[in-house]
Amino acid sequence: MTELAPYASNPALTKGRVHDEPAPATRNHFQRDRDRIIHSGAFRRLEYKTQVFINHEGDLFRTRLTHSLEVAQIGRAIARNLHLHEDLIEAIALAHDLGHTPFGHAGQDQLNECMREFGGFEHNLQSLRVVDHLELRYAEFDGLNLTFEVREGILKHCSLPNARLLGDVGERFLNKQQPSLEAQVANLADEIAYNNHDVDDGLRSGLITMEQLAEVRLFAEQFSLVQGQYPALTGRRLIHETVRRMIHILVTDLCEQSRKNIAAHAPKTIEDVRTLPPLISFSPAIDEQQLELKRFLRTNLYRHYRVNRMTSKAKRIIAELFNAFINDPGLLPDDYRPSNPDMQPRVIADYIAGMTDRYAIREHQRLFSIAE
Repeated sequence: MTELAPYASNPALTKGRVHDEPAPATRNHFQRDRDRIIHSGAFRRLEYKTQVFINHEGDLFRTRLTHSLEVAQIGRAIARNLHLHEDLIEAIALAHDLGHTPFGHAGQDQLNECMREFGGFEHNLQSLRVVDHLELRYAEFDGLNLTFEVREGILKHCSLPNARLLGDVGERFLNKQQPSLEAQVANLADEIAYNNHDVDDGLRSGLITMEQLAEVRLFAEQFSLVQGQYPALTGRRLIHETVRRMIHILVTDLCEQSRKNIAAHAPKTIEDVRTLPPLISFSPAIDEQQLELKRFLRTNLYRHYRVNRMTSKAKRIIAELFNAFINDPGLLPDDYRPSNPDMQPRVIADYIAGMTDRYAIREHQRLFSIAE
């Protein structure tokens, strides 16, 4: 690891864990957190959770697991350039989607609708709930008992009512402060990964075309450079070379602009970082190109009629599972029947959010198919 900047997060100065534990003997605190995340059941389930395409639609499309690994790789590269803590960024990246429902954003939106009368559903908050409460691996506490810094990075977004219930990790939302630079990097590494890899998956699926993408500057400029340098290149190699260069442009620009931001504001400590505007960012020109790509994907991929059809099916599965369980809690496994009936809706949301795509489909069949 490169030498840490004075405003970087330092595991030796962590704000600590909810439950006190002896310091690790062979790792730093953030490495311990990363390792706990990798060994969790919720992390393994990401292998069968949707990114854009349902798992059974193809073996080569991204899942939440492969996406999380790609975010971690991009985040570590940025951290090394900016002298931030790589292990912390990796831990945040690997944990940031642990609370995601099956079926991607469609599942999340539908579960939020189902939970509207019971406090709603936020996948970032659910990721925190997973690492704070739902993972049951240790004798002395529930959850993974992660450091404040990792938990802060997991909670990218949070409504103010929920922030008031979260103690120290929710305070920055109430005080309108920023998280650590490592958390800011993980957030933008997430954007870089999913936008560019959704281009790759969208082209692989045939739902978007090279001709359509030629109207998107970030893609068109790199595609033109690749064609100029390798005029005989075709097929998947042409796409991979173009997407690789798109990621390179975004990472390089983010590092350069972030260095300028840091130099302009001159933070001396991580506490300075919290009181300043966001310091990790793209340049205005590249930010506009990134937004253009996001708008293109939203219009042409995420709202494609074939994606819409799967979205409709996914929402129906989530809604019907929730309604069946809320109307008859006796259908739930024994582990999901709380002693306090008021907690039943939240426990049902925990159960559904923890499902993989294929488990949700099978559970729906078990409940609603006579053949089952």
